[in-house]
Amino acid sequence: MSLMTVDHVSYGYSRKPVLRSVRFSVNRGEVVSLLGPNGSGKTTLLKVMLGLYRPESGQVLLEGRPVCDMPPREVARRIAYVPQVHRLAFSYRVMDVVLMGRMPHKPFFFRYSGKDEEMAVRAMERLSIAHLKDRPYTEVSGGERQLALIARALTQGADIFIMDEPVNGLDYGNQIRLLKQIADLAGNGYTFIKTTHFPEHALWVSDRVVMLRDGQVIADGDAGTVTSEQNLYRLYNTRVGVMDAAGGLRVCVPRALQGREAFSGERIQDDYCYRAAS
Repeated sequence: MSLMTVDHVSYGYSRKPVLRSVRFSVNRGEVVSLLGPNGSGKTTLLKVMLGLYRPESGQVLLEGRPVCDMPPREVARRIAYVPQVHRLAFSYRVMDVVLMGRMPHKPFFFRYSGKDEEMAVRAMERLSIAHLKDRPYTEVSGGERQLALIARALTQGADIFIMDEPVNGLDYGNQIRLLKQIADLAGNGYTFIKTTHFPEHALWVSDRVVMLRDGQVIADGDAGTVTSEQNLYRLYNTRVGVMDAAGGLRVCVPRALQGREAFSGERIQDDYCYRAAS
């Protein structure tokens, strides 16, 4: 049985369809990247998977159980959400933000225990941000805030991480550090479902890629196979070369920014491109 299953999910706003019979599954320990242009329904899909939106048809299953029928507290103990933008009304310490991950395990009125604090510190140590625990959350860098939110998710005890554009707004170095943390945690059995606008990030850390366009899945499968020149053209209507680089990594280079002769491998024929776009 798959860990999570999106089973023919459709959803819309004010009678405007956003998701159209979306279907894919996620296995334990996988990193699954959702690729798609703006307005393709990626963020809406994440909210349906979190149980925040009830689908108009279809369902999302967590180990065979409909997420929408599960108590929110139970869902929060299994699934952690890391948003692309996170603002707080008060200047909490980083430690306070990480401790918030314990809330699904607490009664309405509670105090954090010594065990809660130990879990928070261990999570921060795992991500090499323990030195930030007493710093105001609003004063640390964007990359450090994202790592703090991952530490919060670890403290939450969740085994599934749903992340909306986790590298949004981060400089290149922090993007790479964050991707490495995702890969390391997945290697320890955690499951990641994340949206991204960077095809090569999907190639670098993902086991699978699901491509969304106009609310529909147009490709789903192994990251190295699905993230092809042909599929990227279908997705973005932009010609992109997918090349092998040093160290076994693959990179994506827009053809509009470099001559076609610079790209190796299979070429996209004009007639194919026009057929794919139609």
